[in-house]
Amino acid sequence: MSIERFIAKRILSGSNASNQLSRPIVRISMLGITLGLAVMILAVAVVTGFQNEIKAKLIGFNSHIQISNYDNNVSAEPKPISKIQPFLNDLKANTAINHFSVYATKNGIVKTNTDNEGILLKGIDTDYDWTFIDKSFVEGKGFVLGDTVSKSIVISKYLSDKLSLKLNDKMIIYFIVDRFDSVGTKIRTETSGKDFYISGIYETGLEDIDHTLVLTDIRRIQKMNGWKDDQVAGFEIAIKDYKKIDEIGYDVDALIGQGLVAMTIKQTNPAIFSWLDMIDINVMVVLILMVIVAGINMISTLLVLILERTNMIGILKAMGATNGSVQKIFLYNSMYLIGKGMLWGNIFGIVIALVQQYCGIFKLDEKVYYISQIPINLNFWDIVLLNAGTAICCVLMLIIPSFIISKITPVKAIRFS
Repeated sequence: MSIERFIAKRILSGSNASNQLSRPIVRISMLGITLGLAVMILAVAVVTGFQNEIKAKLIGFNSHIQISNYDNNVSAEPKPISKIQPFLNDLKANTAINHFSVYATKNGIVKTNTDNEGILLKGIDTDYDWTFIDKSFVEGKGFVLGDTVSKSIVISKYLSDKLSLKLNDKMIIYFIVDRFDSVGTKIRTETSGKDFYISGIYETGLEDIDHTLVLTDIRRIQKMNGWKDDQVAGFEIAIKDYKKIDEIGYDVDALIGQGLVAMTIKQTNPAIFSWLDMIDINVMVVLILMVIVAGINMISTLLVLILERTNMIGILKAMGATNGSVQKIFLYNSMYLIGKGMLWGNIFGIVIALVQQYCGIFKLDEKVYYISQIPINLNFWDIVLLNAGTAICCVLMLIIPSFIISKITPVKAIRFS
């Protein structure tokens, strides 16, 4: 053990510590570091948890990347493409892609005795991944597709409540259908009503999904659109790593060739993802402010410790100690206090986060925030980086005020006592 660490340890464990004037200030500084680090851990856990929840809901219904006809329009009445494509083998061989499936969409209107509501009917096939929506069901379950065309449908709780529909109820949806002659020329447009039976009711909290989207057998959409069995609106691709979505989206778009377009979920929902990115700025502001407050607290504490130990500094210098050696004593002292404050900050922050994660004590208005409770995402590396960043910033901020020791002369310091 070096002489500097030995003296620093003696200062911290000194018998007269209870009489030090600096003791309340040290406690306040440690409390500031504890609260600051706890707030930073919770801020990062809550924000990343919130972002992950919203992204998961959007991706769960729309997938990471969609491939469709380049002429696809906003009315959800797209031009069909063949589901037999030359690039499918390349997609299957791509290790970054987890799953892909076909889909078809059509606008419709639900009419009941109490109300009317416009919807977007999404047709799915046997390759559809139910993993996410299975977690969102409040009643019933998804339907199984067999050899015969299914009349089952999955709707949201919002539509169920607004239209006074219950599980297993019959539901009539009206569509605008174009009729063509044998050579493909449109001869007329008419309204057609089709009956469905509710097999499941889901709830995501996202208005764009809950207010419009319903799921059914893709073969019913194909029939209503006058498409062949091998024609679909497009493909949905799920990838393994969301962080690579832009890169993979670019690669897929280059792979599929002309006539088709691949768009990521970020491109199809720019407003929501821009909003999520803006939250990162708010978190950065919170982190910077917390580090500054912790640093200022430790600077104040260090200055008080130096002033209180002026006599000791003079004696050490008179005995031959260098300025750098005395500086190390007080920096070791300060680093101990920082470490102790950070230890308690980690304990408080992680415990509160775990309680919220498993008990869901703090609730949210789902209509405003899209989720029913404050989400938590505790990541080991986030905590490590927060601790490392806080420690480094605080220590660096202490180096400059520690140079005040070089201004203290032995004669004046001993006389000061």
